[in-house]
Amino acid sequence: MESLKKKLIECGQEHLLKFYDELSDKEKEELCQEISELNFMDVISYFDSAIYGSLNMNTLDDKVSPIPKENIASVKTTDKEQLKMYEELGLQEIANGQVAVLLMAGGQGTRLGVTYPKGMYNVGLPSGKTLFQLQAERILRLENMAKEKYGKDGEITWYILTSEATHDITVSFLHQHNYFNLKEKNCKAFKQDMLPCFTLDGKIILDKKYKISKAPDGNGGVYRALITQGILDDMTQRGIHSVHVHSVDNILIKVADPIFIGYCLSLQTDCGVKVIQKCSPNEPVGIVCKVNDIFKVVEYSEISKETAELYSNDGQLMYNAANICNHYFTVDFLYSIAKYHEKEIELHAAKKKIPYIDEDGNRNEPKIPNGIKIEKFIFDVFKFAKHLTVWEGIREEDFSPLKNADSVGQDCPSTARNDVLKLHKKWLLNAGAISVSGDIEISPLLSYAGENLNHIKGQLLEGPCVLE
Repeated sequence: MESLKKKLIECGQEHLLKFYDELSDKEKEELCQEISELNFMDVISYFDSAIYGSLNMNTLDDKVSPIPKENIASVKTTDKEQLKMYEELGLQEIANGQVAVLLMAGGQGTRLGVTYPKGMYNVGLPSGKTLFQLQAERILRLENMAKEKYGKDGEITWYILTSEATHDITVSFLHQHNYFNLKEKNCKAFKQDMLPCFTLDGKIILDKKYKISKAPDGNGGVYRALITQGILDDMTQRGIHSVHVHSVDNILIKVADPIFIGYCLSLQTDCGVKVIQKCSPNEPVGIVCKVNDIFKVVEYSEISKETAELYSNDGQLMYNAANICNHYFTVDFLYSIAKYHEKEIELHAAKKKIPYIDEDGNRNEPKIPNGIKIEKFIFDVFKFAKHLTVWEGIREEDFSPLKNADSVGQDCPSTARNDVLKLHKKWLLNAGAISVSGDIEISPLLSYAGENLNHIKGQLLEGPCVLE
Protein backbone atom coordinates (compact mmCIF):
# COMPACT_ATOMS: atom_id res chain seq x y z
CA MET A 1 0.00 0.00 0.00
CA GLU A 2 2.79 2.42 0.86
CA SER A 3 4.43 1.96 -2.54
CA LEU A 4 1.05 2.40 -4.28
CA LYS A 5 0.35 5.59 -2.31
CA LYS A 6 3.80 6.94 -3.15
CA LYS A 7 3.30 6.11 -6.82
CA LEU A 8 -0.07 7.90 -6.87
CA ILE A 9 1.18 10.99 -5.01
CA GLU A 10 4.09 11.32 -7.45
CA CYS A 11 1.71 11.60 -10.39
CA GLY A 12 -1.08 13.56 -8.66
CA GLN A 13 -3.62 10.71 -8.65
CA GLU A 14 -3.81 9.96 -4.90
CA HIS A 15 -7.60 10.58 -4.97
CA LEU A 16 -7.97 7.01 -6.32
CA LEU A 17 -7.49 5.75 -2.74
CA LYS A 18 -9.90 8.27 -1.15
CA PHE A 19 -12.48 5.57 -0.27
CA TYR A 20 -10.01 2.74 0.38
CA ASP A 21 -10.87 2.34 4.07
CA GLU A 22 -14.57 1.86 3.22
CA LEU A 23 -13.94 -1.08 0.90
CA SER A 24 -14.29 -4.79 1.55
CA ASP A 25 -11.14 -6.92 1.34
CA LYS A 26 -12.14 -8.13 -2.13
CA GLU A 27 -12.78 -4.57 -3.35
CA LYS A 28 -9.45 -3.40 -1.89
CA GLU A 29 -7.71 -6.17 -3.78
CA GLU A 30 -9.49 -5.26 -7.02
CA LEU A 31 -8.61 -1.57 -6.74
CA CYS A 32 -4.95 -2.29 -5.90
CA GLN A 33 -4.76 -4.67 -8.85
CA GLU A 34 -6.15 -2.02 -11.24
CA ILE A 35 -3.77 0.65 -9.94
CA SER A 36 -0.71 -1.59 -10.07
CA GLU A 37 -1.49 -2.63 -13.67
CA LEU A 38 -1.49 0.98 -14.89
CA ASN A 39 1.65 2.58 -16.23
CA PHE A 40 0.85 6.03 -14.87
CA MET A 41 3.67 7.82 -16.67
CA ASP A 42 2.31 6.49 -19.98
CA VAL A 43 -1.38 7.20 -19.39
CA ILE A 44 -0.74 10.70 -18.06
CA SER A 45 1.48 11.45 -21.06
CA TYR A 46 -1.41 10.16 -23.26
CA PHE A 47 -3.72 12.69 -21.61
CA ASP A 48 -1.22 15.52 -22.02
CA SER A 49 -0.62 14.65 -25.71
CA ALA A 50 -4.33 14.33 -26.49
CA ILE A 51 -5.17 17.64 -24.77
CA TYR A 52 -2.26 19.40 -26.46
CA GLY A 53 -3.47 18.10 -29.83
CA SER A 54 -7.05 19.25 -29.23
CA LEU A 55 -5.97 22.70 -28.04
CA ASN A 56 -3.84 23.17 -31.14
CA MET A 57 -6.55 22.30 -33.66
CA ASN A 58 -6.56 25.24 -36.04
CA THR A 59 -8.15 25.32 -39.47
CA LEU A 60 -5.94 23.64 -42.02
CA ASP A 61 -6.98 25.72 -45.03
CA ASP A 62 -3.44 26.80 -45.90
CA LYS A 63 -2.02 23.28 -45.44
CA VAL A 64 -4.52 21.03 -47.27
CA SER A 65 -4.33 19.84 -50.86
CA PRO A 66 -6.54 17.37 -52.77
CA ILE A 67 -5.62 13.74 -53.46
CA PRO A 68 -3.26 13.69 -56.49
CA LYS A 69 -4.94 12.17 -59.57
CA GLU A 70 -2.36 9.36 -59.73
CA ASN A 71 -3.40 8.19 -56.25
CA ILE A 72 -7.14 7.87 -56.84
CA ALA A 73 -9.46 5.99 -59.21
CA SER A 74 -13.24 5.64 -59.27
CA VAL A 75 -15.60 2.78 -60.02
CA LYS A 76 -17.68 5.32 -61.97
CA THR A 77 -14.93 6.20 -64.45
CA THR A 78 -13.12 2.84 -64.71
CA ASP A 79 -14.12 0.81 -67.79
CA LYS A 80 -15.77 -2.60 -67.44
CA GLU A 81 -12.74 -4.56 -68.65
CA GLN A 82 -10.51 -2.90 -66.05
CA LEU A 83 -13.09 -3.54 -63.31
CA LYS A 84 -13.27 -7.19 -64.37
CA MET A 85 -9.47 -7.43 -64.18
CA TYR A 86 -9.47 -5.95 -60.65
CA GLU A 87 -12.22 -8.35 -59.58
CA GLU A 88 -10.34 -11.35 -60.96
CA LEU A 89 -7.19 -10.29 -59.12
CA GLY A 90 -9.18 -9.98 -55.87
CA LEU A 91 -10.92 -13.34 -56.33
CA GLN A 92 -7.59 -14.99 -57.08
CA GLU A 93 -6.18 -13.61 -53.82
CA ILE A 94 -9.22 -15.10 -52.05
CA ALA A 95 -8.85 -18.45 -53.86
CA ASN A 96 -5.23 -18.56 -52.69
CA GLY A 97 -6.35 -18.15 -49.06
CA GLN A 98 -4.47 -14.84 -48.74
CA VAL A 99 -7.35 -12.57 -47.69
CA ALA A 100 -8.57 -11.72 -44.20
CA VAL A 101 -11.39 -9.46 -43.04
CA LEU A 102 -10.81 -7.41 -39.91
CA LEU A 103 -14.16 -6.31 -38.54
CA MET A 104 -14.17 -3.51 -35.99
CA ALA A 105 -17.02 -4.41 -33.64
CA GLY A 106 -16.10 -2.87 -30.30
CA GLY A 107 -19.01 -0.45 -30.10
CA GLN A 108 -22.21 -0.99 -28.16
CA GLY A 109 -25.52 0.10 -29.64
CA THR A 110 -26.03 2.91 -27.11
CA ARG A 111 -27.14 5.51 -29.66
CA LEU A 112 -29.36 2.87 -31.27
CA GLY A 113 -31.05 2.45 -27.90
CA VAL A 114 -29.89 -1.12 -27.25
CA THR A 115 -27.47 -2.60 -24.73
CA TYR A 116 -25.86 -5.22 -26.98
CA PRO A 117 -23.19 -5.03 -29.72
CA LYS A 118 -24.22 -3.38 -32.99
CA GLY A 119 -23.38 -6.50 -34.98
CA MET A 120 -26.31 -8.28 -33.33
CA TYR A 121 -28.78 -5.65 -34.53
CA ASN A 122 -31.63 -6.58 -36.88
CA VAL A 123 -32.89 -3.60 -38.92
CA GLY A 124 -36.11 -5.37 -39.92
CA LEU A 125 -35.28 -6.80 -43.35
CA PRO A 126 -37.68 -9.56 -44.53
CA SER A 127 -35.03 -12.16 -43.56
CA GLY A 128 -34.58 -10.74 -40.04
CA LYS A 129 -30.81 -11.11 -40.46
CA THR A 130 -28.41 -9.24 -38.19
CA LEU A 131 -25.41 -7.23 -39.37
CA PHE A 132 -23.13 -10.10 -38.30
CA GLN A 133 -25.10 -12.60 -40.40
CA LEU A 134 -25.21 -10.40 -43.50
CA GLN A 135 -21.45 -9.88 -43.34
CA ALA A 136 -20.64 -13.55 -42.67
CA GLU A 137 -22.80 -14.64 -45.62
CA ARG A 138 -21.05 -12.17 -47.94
CA ILE A 139 -17.79 -13.89 -46.97
CA LEU A 140 -19.28 -17.31 -47.79
CA ARG A 141 -20.51 -16.08 -51.18
CA LEU A 142 -17.08 -14.66 -52.04
CA GLU A 143 -15.40 -17.96 -51.16
CA ASN A 144 -17.81 -19.72 -53.54
CA MET A 145 -17.24 -17.15 -56.30
CA ALA A 146 -13.46 -17.58 -55.98
CA LYS A 147 -13.80 -21.37 -56.09
CA GLU A 148 -16.05 -21.22 -59.18
CA LYS A 149 -13.49 -18.99 -60.92
CA TYR A 150 -10.23 -20.68 -59.89
CA GLY A 151 -11.19 -24.14 -58.63
CA LYS A 152 -9.53 -23.61 -55.26
CA ASP A 153 -11.07 -23.78 -51.77
CA GLY A 154 -9.60 -20.49 -50.53
CA GLU A 155 -10.92 -19.44 -47.14
CA ILE A 156 -11.28 -15.91 -45.79
CA THR A 157 -10.32 -15.54 -42.13
CA TRP A 158 -12.71 -13.33 -40.14
CA TYR A 159 -11.00 -11.40 -37.34
CA ILE A 160 -13.37 -9.49 -35.08
CA LEU A 161 -12.08 -6.66 -32.91
CA THR A 162 -14.22 -6.40 -29.78
CA SER A 163 -14.01 -4.41 -26.57
CA GLU A 164 -14.34 -5.24 -22.89
CA ALA A 165 -18.08 -4.51 -23.18
CA THR A 166 -18.78 -6.52 -26.34
CA HIS A 167 -16.32 -9.43 -26.34
CA ASP A 168 -18.07 -12.18 -24.37
CA ILE A 169 -21.54 -11.52 -25.78
CA THR A 170 -20.16 -11.37 -29.36
CA VAL A 171 -18.30 -14.67 -29.01
CA SER A 172 -21.35 -16.29 -27.42
CA PHE A 173 -23.68 -14.97 -30.16
CA LEU A 174 -21.46 -16.22 -32.99
CA HIS A 175 -21.01 -19.62 -31.34
CA GLN A 176 -24.76 -19.90 -30.73
CA HIS A 177 -25.40 -19.28 -34.46
CA ASN A 178 -22.66 -21.67 -35.58
CA TYR A 179 -20.65 -18.72 -36.99
CA PHE A 180 -23.32 -18.47 -39.71
CA ASN A 181 -21.75 -21.50 -41.42
CA LEU A 182 -18.21 -20.09 -41.53
CA LYS A 183 -15.65 -22.47 -40.07
CA GLU A 184 -15.05 -21.81 -36.38
CA LYS A 185 -11.27 -22.00 -36.87
CA ASN A 186 -11.54 -19.10 -39.33
CA CYS A 187 -13.40 -16.79 -36.90
CA LYS A 188 -11.23 -15.12 -34.27
CA ALA A 189 -12.45 -12.46 -31.87
CA PHE A 190 -9.89 -10.37 -29.98
CA LYS A 191 -10.12 -7.45 -27.57
CA GLN A 192 -8.83 -3.92 -27.93
CA ASP A 193 -7.16 -2.24 -24.95
CA MET A 194 -8.84 0.06 -22.45
CA LEU A 195 -7.55 3.43 -21.28
CA PRO A 196 -8.52 5.36 -18.13
CA CYS A 197 -11.02 8.23 -18.44
CA PHE A 198 -9.98 11.62 -17.09
CA THR A 199 -11.63 14.69 -15.66
CA LEU A 200 -11.12 17.83 -17.73
CA ASP A 201 -8.16 18.74 -15.50
CA GLY A 202 -6.41 15.39 -15.82
CA LYS A 203 -7.55 13.35 -12.80
CA ILE A 204 -8.38 9.70 -13.45
CA ILE A 205 -12.10 9.11 -12.85
CA LEU A 206 -13.44 6.49 -10.44
CA ASP A 207 -16.42 4.59 -11.84
CA LYS A 208 -16.96 2.90 -8.48
CA LYS A 209 -15.14 3.40 -5.20
CA TYR A 210 -12.95 0.44 -6.11
CA LYS A 211 -12.97 0.65 -9.90
CA ILE A 212 -11.25 2.99 -12.35
CA SER A 213 -13.37 4.31 -15.22
CA LYS A 214 -12.01 3.01 -18.52
CA ALA A 215 -13.01 3.19 -22.18
CA PRO A 216 -11.80 1.43 -25.36
CA ASP A 217 -8.81 3.15 -26.96
CA GLY A 218 -10.58 3.92 -30.26
CA ASN A 219 -10.46 2.03 -33.55
CA GLY A 220 -6.79 2.99 -33.86
CA GLY A 221 -6.18 0.70 -30.88
CA VAL A 222 -6.41 -2.17 -33.35
CA TYR A 223 -2.69 -1.93 -34.17
CA ARG A 224 -1.57 -2.56 -30.61
CA ALA A 225 -4.17 -5.31 -30.15
CA LEU A 226 -2.95 -7.10 -33.32
CA ILE A 227 0.40 -7.63 -31.61
CA THR A 228 -0.65 -8.16 -27.99
CA GLN A 229 -3.43 -10.62 -28.91
CA GLY A 230 -1.26 -12.62 -31.31
CA ILE A 231 -3.37 -11.83 -34.38
CA LEU A 232 -0.52 -10.73 -36.64
CA ASP A 233 1.30 -13.96 -35.88
CA ASP A 234 -1.85 -15.87 -36.77
CA MET A 235 -2.14 -13.98 -40.08
CA THR A 236 1.46 -14.82 -40.93
CA GLN A 237 1.02 -18.51 -40.10
CA ARG A 238 -2.02 -18.64 -42.40
CA GLY A 239 -0.12 -16.99 -45.26
CA ILE A 240 -2.44 -13.98 -45.39
CA HIS A 241 -1.31 -11.05 -47.51
CA SER A 242 -4.33 -8.72 -47.93
CA VAL A 243 -6.50 -7.47 -45.06
CA HIS A 244 -9.80 -5.65 -45.54
CA VAL A 245 -10.73 -3.55 -42.50
CA HIS A 246 -14.17 -2.06 -41.92
CA SER A 247 -16.57 -1.07 -39.16
CA VAL A 248 -19.54 -3.24 -38.23
CA ASP A 249 -22.27 -0.63 -38.62
CA ASN A 250 -22.25 -0.20 -42.42
CA ILE A 251 -25.08 -2.46 -43.65
CA LEU A 252 -24.02 -2.12 -47.32
CA ILE A 253 -20.37 -3.01 -46.70
CA LYS A 254 -18.82 -5.02 -49.52
CA VAL A 255 -16.87 -7.31 -47.23
CA ALA A 256 -13.46 -8.13 -48.79
CA ASP A 257 -14.59 -6.33 -51.96
CA PRO A 258 -12.61 -8.14 -54.70
CA ILE A 259 -12.60 -5.06 -56.95
CA PHE A 260 -11.14 -2.85 -54.20
CA ILE A 261 -8.61 -5.56 -53.23
CA GLY A 262 -7.70 -6.14 -56.89
CA TYR A 263 -7.19 -2.42 -57.46
CA CYS A 264 -4.80 -2.26 -54.49
CA LEU A 265 -2.97 -5.41 -55.65
CA SER A 266 -2.57 -4.06 -59.19
CA LEU A 267 -0.76 -1.01 -57.82
CA GLN A 268 1.19 -2.96 -55.18
CA THR A 269 -0.08 -0.59 -52.53
CA ASP A 270 0.49 -1.25 -48.84
CA CYS A 271 -2.39 0.97 -47.68
CA GLY A 272 -5.65 1.53 -49.54
CA VAL A 273 -8.68 3.65 -48.67
CA LYS A 274 -12.18 3.33 -50.09
CA VAL A 275 -14.12 6.61 -50.13
CA ILE A 276 -17.39 7.93 -51.54
CA GLN A 277 -18.27 11.36 -52.90
CA LYS A 278 -19.69 13.81 -50.39
CA CYS A 279 -23.42 14.39 -50.89
CA SER A 280 -22.93 18.15 -50.40
CA PRO A 281 -19.94 20.47 -49.90
CA ASN A 282 -20.64 20.85 -46.18
CA GLU A 283 -21.65 17.28 -45.32
CA PRO A 284 -20.21 16.72 -41.81
CA VAL A 285 -17.79 13.90 -42.69
CA GLY A 286 -14.03 13.48 -42.59
CA ILE A 287 -12.29 13.78 -45.95
CA VAL A 288 -9.18 12.06 -47.28
CA CYS A 289 -6.69 14.63 -48.56
CA LYS A 290 -3.12 15.75 -48.02
CA VAL A 291 -1.92 17.99 -45.20
CA ASN A 292 1.57 19.40 -45.74
CA ASP A 293 1.91 16.74 -48.49
CA ILE A 294 1.08 13.84 -46.14
CA PHE A 295 -2.11 11.79 -46.52
CA LYS A 296 -4.60 12.35 -43.69
CA VAL A 297 -8.27 12.31 -42.85
CA VAL A 298 -9.30 15.86 -42.06
CA GLU A 299 -12.45 16.42 -40.02
CA TYR A 300 -15.08 18.76 -41.49
CA SER A 301 -14.50 21.14 -38.56
CA GLU A 302 -10.81 21.51 -39.50
CA ILE A 303 -11.43 23.34 -42.77
CA SER A 304 -13.48 26.46 -43.41
CA LYS A 305 -16.78 26.54 -45.31
CA GLU A 306 -14.98 28.38 -48.12
CA THR A 307 -12.40 25.60 -48.52
CA ALA A 308 -15.07 22.89 -48.32
CA GLU A 309 -16.92 24.59 -51.21
CA LEU A 310 -13.93 24.87 -53.58
CA TYR A 311 -14.38 23.32 -57.03
CA SER A 312 -11.67 22.14 -59.44
CA ASN A 313 -11.60 22.87 -63.19
CA ASP A 314 -13.53 19.70 -64.02
CA GLY A 315 -16.53 20.89 -61.98
CA GLN A 316 -15.93 18.43 -59.12
CA LEU A 317 -15.62 19.39 -55.46
CA MET A 318 -11.95 19.70 -54.68
CA TYR A 319 -12.33 18.03 -51.26
CA ASN A 320 -14.84 15.34 -52.12
CA ALA A 321 -13.42 12.06 -50.79
CA ALA A 322 -15.58 11.19 -47.78
CA ASN A 323 -13.96 8.75 -45.39
CA ILE A 324 -16.18 5.72 -44.60
CA CYS A 325 -13.82 3.62 -42.46
CA ASN A 326 -13.05 1.15 -45.24
CA HIS A 327 -9.41 0.16 -45.63
CA TYR A 328 -6.99 -2.23 -47.30
CA PHE A 329 -3.67 -3.10 -45.63
CA THR A 330 -0.99 -5.63 -46.38
CA VAL A 331 0.10 -7.76 -43.44
CA ASP A 332 3.62 -6.35 -43.82
CA PHE A 333 2.24 -2.83 -43.40
CA LEU A 334 0.30 -3.85 -40.27
CA TYR A 335 3.47 -5.39 -38.83
CA SER A 336 5.45 -2.22 -39.46
CA ILE A 337 2.79 -0.10 -37.73
CA ALA A 338 2.37 -2.42 -34.74
CA LYS A 339 6.10 -2.93 -34.19
CA TYR A 340 7.66 0.40 -35.10
CA HIS A 341 5.08 3.19 -35.30
CA GLU A 342 2.33 2.37 -32.80
CA LYS A 343 3.66 4.83 -30.21
CA GLU A 344 3.75 7.57 -32.86
CA ILE A 345 0.02 7.36 -33.62
CA GLU A 346 -1.74 10.58 -32.68
CA LEU A 347 -3.95 10.67 -29.59
CA HIS A 348 -7.30 12.44 -29.63
CA ALA A 349 -9.28 13.84 -26.69
CA ALA A 350 -13.03 13.30 -26.86
CA LYS A 351 -15.23 15.16 -24.37
CA LYS A 352 -17.88 12.75 -23.07
CA LYS A 353 -20.48 12.31 -20.33
CA ILE A 354 -18.71 9.90 -17.98
CA PRO A 355 -20.35 8.54 -14.80
CA TYR A 356 -18.20 9.28 -11.74
CA ILE A 357 -17.91 8.97 -7.95
CA ASP A 358 -18.13 12.40 -6.35
CA GLU A 359 -16.39 13.75 -3.23
CA ASP A 360 -19.08 12.21 -1.00
CA GLY A 361 -18.79 8.76 -2.58
CA ASN A 362 -22.01 8.97 -4.61
CA ARG A 363 -22.14 7.81 -8.23
CA ASN A 364 -23.32 10.51 -10.64
CA GLU A 365 -24.60 10.31 -14.23
CA PRO A 366 -23.67 13.70 -15.75
CA LYS A 367 -26.03 15.58 -18.08
CA ILE A 368 -23.22 17.40 -19.91
CA PRO A 369 -19.70 16.29 -20.95
CA ASN A 370 -17.55 16.20 -17.83
CA GLY A 371 -14.54 14.17 -18.83
CA ILE A 372 -12.11 13.03 -21.48
CA LYS A 373 -11.83 9.71 -23.28
CA ILE A 374 -8.57 9.21 -25.14
CA GLU A 375 -8.82 7.63 -28.57
CA LYS A 376 -6.62 6.63 -31.47
CA PHE A 377 -8.01 6.65 -35.02
CA ILE A 378 -7.35 3.87 -37.49
CA PHE A 379 -6.57 6.29 -40.32
CA ASP A 380 -3.76 8.09 -38.49
CA VAL A 381 -1.29 5.60 -39.97
CA PHE A 382 -1.60 6.86 -43.56
CA LYS A 383 1.58 8.89 -43.15
CA PHE A 384 3.57 5.68 -42.65
CA ALA A 385 2.48 4.12 -45.96
CA LYS A 386 5.04 3.71 -48.72
CA HIS A 387 2.32 3.71 -51.38
CA LEU A 388 -1.22 4.82 -50.48
CA THR A 389 -4.03 4.58 -53.03
CA VAL A 390 -7.66 5.70 -52.89
CA TRP A 391 -10.62 3.92 -54.52
CA GLU A 392 -13.89 5.79 -54.89
CA GLY A 393 -17.04 3.69 -54.57
CA ILE A 394 -20.71 4.64 -54.90
CA ARG A 395 -22.69 5.72 -51.84
CA GLU A 396 -25.86 3.80 -52.81
CA GLU A 397 -23.84 0.60 -53.21
CA ASP A 398 -21.18 0.98 -50.53
CA PHE A 399 -22.35 2.97 -47.53
CA SER A 400 -25.35 3.14 -45.24
CA PRO A 401 -24.30 3.48 -41.59
CA LEU A 402 -26.39 2.37 -38.63
CA LYS A 403 -25.72 4.79 -35.80
CA ASN A 404 -28.96 6.29 -34.45
CA ALA A 405 -32.42 5.28 -33.28
CA ASP A 406 -35.26 5.71 -35.79
CA SER A 407 -36.41 8.85 -33.98
CA VAL A 408 -33.37 10.68 -35.43
CA GLY A 409 -34.45 9.82 -38.98
CA GLN A 410 -30.91 9.55 -40.37
CA ASP A 411 -28.30 6.75 -40.31
CA CYS A 412 -30.90 4.65 -38.48
CA PRO A 413 -32.59 1.22 -38.86
CA SER A 414 -35.22 2.56 -41.30
CA THR A 415 -32.68 4.21 -43.61
CA ALA A 416 -30.40 1.14 -43.46
CA ARG A 417 -33.27 -1.22 -44.31
CA ASN A 418 -34.55 1.02 -47.13
CA ASP A 419 -31.07 1.40 -48.63
CA VAL A 420 -30.61 -2.39 -48.79
CA LEU A 421 -34.04 -2.95 -50.38
CA LYS A 422 -33.51 -0.11 -52.87
CA LEU A 423 -30.17 -1.59 -53.95
CA HIS A 424 -31.64 -5.08 -54.29
CA LYS A 425 -34.49 -3.73 -56.42
CA LYS A 426 -31.91 -2.14 -58.72
CA TRP A 427 -30.05 -5.47 -59.02
CA LEU A 428 -33.27 -7.29 -59.93
CA LEU A 429 -34.28 -4.77 -62.59
CA ASN A 430 -30.74 -4.81 -64.02
CA ALA A 431 -30.97 -8.62 -64.18
CA GLY A 432 -34.12 -8.39 -66.29
CA ALA A 433 -37.05 -8.55 -63.87
CA ILE A 434 -40.12 -6.94 -65.49
CA SER A 435 -41.33 -5.39 -62.24
CA VAL A 436 -40.40 -5.41 -58.56
CA SER A 437 -42.99 -4.42 -55.95
CA GLY A 438 -42.92 -4.70 -52.17
CA ASP A 439 -39.88 -5.48 -50.06
CA ILE A 440 -37.68 -8.03 -51.84
CA GLU A 441 -34.39 -8.95 -50.22
CA ILE A 442 -31.64 -10.92 -51.93
CA SER A 443 -29.67 -13.27 -49.70
CA PRO A 444 -25.90 -12.60 -49.76
CA LEU A 445 -25.53 -16.36 -50.31
CA LEU A 446 -27.25 -15.90 -53.70
CA SER A 447 -25.63 -12.67 -54.86
CA TYR A 448 -22.72 -10.62 -53.54
CA ALA A 449 -23.12 -7.53 -55.73
CA GLY A 450 -25.92 -8.18 -58.22
CA GLU A 451 -24.43 -11.18 -60.05
CA ASN A 452 -26.01 -14.64 -60.34
CA LEU A 453 -29.57 -13.38 -60.88
CA ASN A 454 -30.21 -14.45 -64.50
CA HIS A 455 -32.98 -16.80 -63.40
CA ILE A 456 -35.31 -13.91 -62.54
CA LYS A 457 -35.24 -12.46 -66.09
CA GLY A 458 -38.76 -11.76 -67.35
CA GLN A 459 -40.37 -12.26 -63.93
CA LEU A 460 -42.86 -10.08 -62.07
CA LEU A 461 -41.66 -10.07 -58.48
CA GLU A 462 -43.77 -9.20 -55.47
CA GLY A 463 -42.68 -8.92 -51.84
CA PRO A 464 -42.19 -9.15 -49.00
CA CYS A 465 -39.91 -12.08 -49.65
CA VAL A 466 -36.29 -13.21 -49.58
CA LEU A 467 -34.59 -14.64 -52.66
CA GLU A 468 -32.34 -17.39 -51.37
